[in-house]
Amino acid sequence: MVLQPAPGAPLTDPALVAALRTDLTAAGYGVAGVEDVLGPVAADALHREEPVPALRATAASGDVVAALVRTFLLGSTTPRRLLERALPTLTVAGAERLGLVESDGDDVRARVDLRPYAAVDGGGEVDWWIASDLGELATGSALRTDHVLGVGGASTTLAQVTVRDDRDHVLDLGTGCGIQALHASRHSRRVVGTDISRRALAFAQFNAALAGVELDLREGSMLEPVADERFDLVVSNPPFVITPRTPGMPSYEYRDGGRSGDAIVRELVEGVGAVLAPGGVAQLLGNWEVRRGEEWHERVGSWLDASGLDGWVVQRELQDPAQYAETWIRDGGTTPDRDRAAWASRYGEWLDDFASRDVEGIGFGFVTLRKPLGEPSLRRLEEVTGTVRQPLGPSIAASLAAHDWLQSMTDGELADQRLVVAPDVTEERYLTPGDPDPQVVLLRQGGGFGRAVQAGTALAGFVGVCDGELTVGQIVNALGALLEVGGDAVAADVLPSARGLIRDGLLLPAD
Repeated sequence: MVLQPAPGAPLTDPALVAALRTDLTAAGYGVAGVEDVLGPVAADALHREEPVPALRATAASGDVVAALVRTFLLGSTTPRRLLERALPTLTVAGAERLGLVESDGDDVRARVDLRPYAAVDGGGEVDWWIASDLGELATGSALRTDHVLGVGGASTTLAQVTVRDDRDHVLDLGTGCGIQALHASRHSRRVVGTDISRRALAFAQFNAALAGVELDLREGSMLEPVADERFDLVVSNPPFVITPRTPGMPSYEYRDGGRSGDAIVRELVEGVGAVLAPGGVAQLLGNWEVRRGEEWHERVGSWLDASGLDGWVVQRELQDPAQYAETWIRDGGTTPDRDRAAWASRYGEWLDDFASRDVEGIGFGFVTLRKPLGEPSLRRLEEVTGTVRQPLGPSIAASLAAHDWLQSMTDGELADQRLVVAPDVTEERYLTPGDPDPQVVLLRQGGGFGRAVQAGTALAGFVGVCDGELTVGQIVNALGALLEVGGDAVAADVLPSARGLIRDGLLLPAD
């Protein structure tokens, strides 16, 4: 689908985009190339949004990567002759026609941010270039309300938690610069990307062309552009930021969905099942309000119940209203140093908005939903605030498969299975000096969610024997005899925990 031009967004001319790809590849303008030119100190500072070391590191350099960094990452004026060397096939004139740069005599300045992107998701390594609007670091001013964001921390998180098995038909809802759609294109026959912002769609179209990928891009709000279609996978980094709906409060298209409170996340959780094919999975990021007198999982759990879907919610962070307000006021480019009056006014409006709904905290996390073939059987809400081992997508997919395997199996059938301990699981024992028996035994997962499960005597003994040789029933009966309590007592103690260990990937079927 060819979109109409959007103000301030790059054009997608196939020949010129191909020339740009040739030049960026030849220059070595990748993540490693940029870090080599900057050096570790300047590269680390740039990750912290501090450009001075990077400007100093590239100031006197004639390297073509340095010219591209100064132009497209730092927003600095670059002599035309240096950029011509970096873009010999496209030329500066071609870059101007694409809308990437503008010239003032012999000086050239970027109109967009264009940077290398490298990541690892559940399908392996990716390596692209991503164009977006210039950020605050380059412009030195607050963001425009129709700002098109590049790849941020939330985008990276979603890409890493998404399941990456082959899917026929995928939807990226709220595609922005198109990064989730690009990830999905590697394991999907067809990818549809939707967004309410025409400028975002223009950037997504450009990025797809630069990556050599075809996307079906459509303008519209939420599920409206795809209401009559069904998808095997839906991914969404929606505009979930909870923003006061007060006059004069800036509303940024990339993060504000125009709803009060956390309504947009609720609507998506409750409504996305309408476009899921049977067995289809939806994965999204979100914020949710934690109101006085409620636990976080009560509110979000009611959304799962209303959805009619299998649901798994992981809360990764909880902020108080003041922390949340500070985060998102700064994100829009307003700081107490730059505009103290605006900072104080917006801060107060945010706190008033939360107080009006008795909000005491704001949770952030990710949601995995699945359209069941029958009745919903998965309802899981948990808080995981520690370090996880990304990408989590394979662990989530394995856990969904393990859930289905366990659902179809009675305890009697489970007793006939043979299990093995996952290769990343270790056992930790904590003893009081001089005591021969441990007071605490932990089973610790090295990958995935990095879970630590405290095991009692029977469970620790059970797991220790799971090497694929004996069946679950044989191990349980042997433990019953050893502990002198009988097999039935051990089964009642161990089997529920064993199911949890299988579901979370600490124990695996031997075959």
